[in-house]
Amino acid sequence: MTVLDDIIAGVREDLHARQREVSLEELKERVASVSPARDALSALRGPAASTVEIIAEVKRASPSKGDLSDIPEPAALAHEYEAGGAAAISVLTEGRRFKGSLADLDAVRSAVSIPLLRKDFTIDPYMIWEARAHGADLILLIVAALDDEQLREYLELTHRLGMNAIVETHTPEEIRRAADLGAKIIGVNVRNLKTLETDNTHFSSLVEHLPEGPVIVAESGVAGPEDVAAYASSGAQVVLVGEALVRNRDPREAVGDFKNSGRKARTGYLETAQNEDEHAE
Repeated sequence: MTVLDDIIAGVREDLHARQREVSLEELKERVASVSPARDALSALRGPAASTVEIIAEVKRASPSKGDLSDIPEPAALAHEYEAGGAAAISVLTEGRRFKGSLADLDAVRSAVSIPLLRKDFTIDPYMIWEARAHGADLILLIVAALDDEQLREYLELTHRLGMNAIVETHTPEEIRRAADLGAKIIGVNVRNLKTLETDNTHFSSLVEHLPEGPVIVAESGVAGPEDVAAYASSGAQVVLVGEALVRNRDPREAVGDFKNSGRKARTGYLETAQNEDEHAE
């Protein structure tokens, strides 16, 4: 059994417990009364081609690193992220390995106005309804955890509820599956969820397989601004940052530093691409 298999087994068990407490019909009733989802796709695209947006994460722990930060007030942390210029906020809601909860999602939703990602291992349509009922604007769909029929069904439901999804990949085959699905946002996780091994150069090795059109998100492996710059110089338009922010004494300033570093690197990336196009002509 891989690490991903083990995590999903726990997610499924916890999901069944929540389903016994709150029915799908109750969730649908709640969804009907919540405010419409925010436009996460536009937020992640940013105001200009040279922009590199940051998804800032509320993350207490991880399977690879253990405890990261206590985070007694996730709403306060999220407020700092928003003030620093984050385009969206990711909230871990998986409880066993990440020590997150839907209560964290609720707290953050009440504190910020920018789009919110419910970061979890989506394995059932119930979790998509659940995300929207708790105010999420984005969900995560991990290609390695779902077959093509599930991916198509879940993405269609996500869009029907007015949300967007980051379709997460790790291999050329998974990128192809995401592209064939018509994913509008494709994430590349440099951490192998089956082994938890991380290789930041993995992003650049997959760039040639990424389609034009979707927003490209680099995930994991960020320790500082230089890592954001490295992803941006390889074509990332968005970088998701967790550990480096929750452990930072000034998360507001850190978000700004990450954005500035990414913008400079992406500007260089776009200039290089333009020069190559001109020479090709």
